[in-house]
Amino acid sequence: MTKKLTKSAKDEKIDGVCGGIAEHFGFDSTMVRLVWVLFTLAGGAGVLAYIIAMCVMPDAPEEEEVIDLRQQN
Repeated sequence: MTKKLTKSAKDEKIDGVCGGIAEHFGFDSTMVRLVWVLFTLAGGAGVLAYIIAMCVMPDAPEEEEVIDLRQQN
């Protein structure tokens, strides 16, 4: 099964975007947030990228849904 990029349900500060990226790629979420802040301070592109990511990234499945999917396979 392939791992999909989703918003984090556990590591959520605003909408779970940075936490989801960190979980997907195996990084520390604090480092992802710091890089995002640097992009924002460097010209404001981080704010627009975050808003787009909030709209595009799907929410993480609930724990019950994950259990059901594993039982079906």
